[in-house]
Amino acid sequence: MGSENFDINDPANCAAMAHVRALLEYIGEDPDREGLQETPKRVLAAYGEYFAGYREEPEEHLRKTFEEVEGYDEMVLVSDIDVHSHCEHHLAPFFGKAHVAYIPDGRVVGLSKLARLVEGYARRLQVQEKLTMQIANAIEEVLQPAGVAVIIQCRHFCMCQRGIKKPNAITTTSKLTGAFMRNASSRMELFQLIGMHDV
Repeated sequence: MGSENFDINDPANCAAMAHVRALLEYIGEDPDREGLQETPKRVLAAYGEYFAGYREEPEEHLRKTFEEVEGYDEMVLVSDIDVHSHCEHHLAPFFGKAHVAYIPDGRVVGLSKLARLVEGYARRLQVQEKLTMQIANAIEEVLQPAGVAVIIQCRHFCMCQRGIKKPNAITTTSKLTGAFMRNASSRMELFQLIGMHDV
C-alpha cells in the first residue's frame, strides 16, 4: 500500500486514518489544524512502505541460483547492508547494518538477492533477534550451503529516545551455522572482513 495506489475511500483505510486522528488527539494535538489535516493519509502511505515485507515472501528472492561458478566454494559476503525496521514492542524504528555470508555448496545466488532478503524481513514489525534468525534460516533452507553467517548491528530508538535513553548503544545479534561454527579460520576470516574480533 504505497502512496501511488492509496485509496482514501477504502473502508479499511478510512478506519485506519480515524485511528491516526485519535492518536493525534491523544497526544494533545488538533487533527483538524492545517499542518495535520493530511497526516492520517500520509501515515498510512508511509506505513505501506515501512511494512511492505508483509506483502512478500522474502525467501523467494533466493530461488533463482547459478551453478556455473567454476566450483567456487569459498565464502560469499555482502556486508554493510542497510537495515531499517520497527520494533514490535514500541513501534519505534531501529536501524543499522547487516552482514550476510554463506559458503556455497554448488549453487550461488545473485548478490542483490541477499540485500532484498534482508529488506523483506526488515520491513515488518520485528525483534532484532528474530530478524537475524529469519534471514539465516531462509538462506539455510533455500540454498542449503555449507555454512551461513548473519550479523546485525543496530541502534534502537526505543532505547535511544525513551526509557533508558542511551543513544550510543548498539545491539549486535548473530547466527552462525555449519562451517562458520565448526571452522575457526572461516569464522576469523568473516570477522576480519567485517571489522570484528573473534570472542
